Amino acid sequence: MFNRSSIIVGLEIGTSKVCAVVGDLAADDALNIVGLGQARSRGVRKGEIVDVAVAEEDVRCAIVEAEKMADVEIRSVYLGVTGSHLQGFNNRGVYPVASADREITADDVQDVIRSAKTINLPAENHTLHAIRQHFFVDGQDGIPDPVGMLGSRLEVDVHVVHGNRNRLQNAIRTVKGLQLEVDDIVFNGLAASLALLTSEQKELGSLVIDLGGGTADYAVCANGIIKHTGVLAVGGDHVSNDLAYGLKVSLSRAEQLKIEHGSSFVTPDDKGQSLTLPNEHGLPHKTVNLEHLRRIMSLRLEEIFRLIGQDLEQADVLDYLRAGVFLCGGGAHIPRITQLAEQVFQVPAFLGQTNSISGLKSALNQPEFATAIGLVKFGSFQQRKSGDKSSWANSFKNTLSQLFRCL
Repeated sequence: MFNRSSIIVGLEIGTSKVCAVVGDLAADDALNIVGLGQARSRGVRKGEIVDVAVAEEDVRCAIVEAEKMADVEIRSVYLGVTGSHLQGFNNRGVYPVASADREITADDVQDVIRSAKTINLPAENHTLHAIRQHFFVDGQDGIPDPVGMLGSRLEVDVHVVHGNRNRLQNAIRTVKGLQLEVDDIVFNGLAASLALLTSEQKELGSLVIDLGGGTADYAVCANGIIKHTGVLAVGGDHVSNDLAYGLKVSLSRAEQLKIEHGSSFVTPDDKGQSLTLPNEHGLPHKTVNLEHLRRIMSLRLEEIFRLIGQDLEQADVLDYLRAGVFLCGGGAHIPRITQLAEQVFQVPAFLGQTNSISGLKSALNQPEFATAIGLVKFGSFQQRKSGDKSSWANSFKNTLSQLFRCL
């Protein structure tokens, strides 16, 4: 058994699967993945819960499996959230330095951050994250820590992620219905970025895309900070729907074809190839054109990437992607998906690999577990932050950049 206080659990209630990952935070702050539980998700559509009773049952199955593997009792989780209602934007706070000698203090920093977080959002919305980007002192930009500097005007840029309060509460209430506490809610795109990106990749500029069953969550990081986030309410389930319609097969058969024969590209070798589908009811066998199948998939996946690219272009962040594109989620398993991403974004693309974590190789090497692992990593930072500050205060300044200066 592990020390209860060192256990951190990340829970992702996705459209296709529910995933619970258990991490153990050692005394030296090393994070070790010790448990994994998953279940097929049935009560979720486009990343949001539509059937609480069914979703609750699926979450329970994933939690029980994770508890058995880790040999712990799970009492609370860091919950990943997504949905088309989530939005991200950048905001600036301004604060006049009031001290007589104009030296900026830690209190001034907190005041300007509060100013940046005072945002005129709709009453029904809730702020998930206000992520510090950089400070300005009398117009001088690119300042990571202004304390001790002289100035009369202090400003800070933050990236704000917000969403509909009631739609967020649906996921929280589902978890609490199992007698579990929610330590915090975290945007899935941010969690995936925490799991996959190294410090160098965060500095150079990277795009992380979590290709789920009902949504594609994404985040752009550059210069060590989050520049942009977004959610596209299109995912792997839409690919299956397209195949079911285009090939005139059932949705379950379309899903099977996608997994067993799908690809992000149509190659010359696909021309003239066909697949014979057995029929369980004694009816004539059905033949499916392989080229047609892969063309349907390619067009839908290319559309997903192009829609994300258009949003990045509007946000003026495309030029930041010097390290490339990193893909995770179940959709990252589709053959040649990185090649398609390179074609659309015109930068190198990679299957995301978790970093700075040890433990279960079965989880660490699979892109579909990246978000849940990132939730555990988020929780580890929060746990360090609430621990004995005298023992880790110096090291925490460095880890803040890894957490994108989350406030």
